[in-house]
Amino acid sequence: MTSITKEEIAFKGPVKYVYKKMGRAIADYKMLLQGDKVLINVSGSPDSLALVELFLMRKQRIPIDFDFLICCIDTNFIQVNKEILHQHLEHLEVPYVIKSLALNEKEINCFSCSLHRRKILFETAREYRCNKIALSHNLDDTIETTMMNLFFKSEVSTMKPKLELFNGEITLLRPLCYLTKDEIMQFVLCFNFPDTGYMCRFGNDSQRNLIKGMIKNLNAQYPFIKQNIFGALGRIRKDYLL
Repeated sequence: MTSITKEEIAFKGPVKYVYKKMGRAIADYKMLLQGDKVLINVSGSPDSLALVELFLMRKQRIPIDFDFLICCIDTNFIQVNKEILHQHLEHLEVPYVIKSLALNEKEINCFSCSLHRRKILFETAREYRCNKIALSHNLDDTIETTMMNLFFKSEVSTMKPKLELFNGEITLLRPLCYLTKDEIMQFVLCFNFPDTGYMCRFGNDSQRNLIKGMIKNLNAQYPFIKQNIFGALGRIRKDYLL
């Protein structure tokens, strides 16, 4: 794999587009403030590697003084080449910590994974005095989760772009919430990130794949479908709910 230096990557095309769109989400939801310390969850997925790069770009380009720390959670059920991931972070010269999570086979499911990983992130944020945690969930993740909750949990709920917890002690951020998976992948291709072999065993969940297929088919005919679903989550007409 040919390495690409930062100087060789022009701030145009997908790079500029993704950076600006993330910036709009950060501004719209007031995600970053002076003096913030952000814990960035990095799994090794392309989305999470893109999020680190975008935070580095943002730190260089905006007048707000903030710090960030990377948190990698090593698990026994998500496949990733840890050596390549850690080498990449060292190459970027970003501070990072490694935490461990081991679950037995009976405990391993999507809900349990999310719950335990979130607990580790909260504990790590407190340990390193981070007041915010950034996750790499994108627009597709938000829409799919919304539809899954509606169809399979009989509830109207989603992943908020910004969520304050513990009386404001820690705030969850999803800076990629305006970006589709495809848009992020175009950004990733510009940087030629190393292949960490990331693979989640829940990636082929039958319910999520069903929702993915439905949205893909609808989006092929009506390209505004994803934006409409996301937008509807902020325009709830409570008088017309049960």
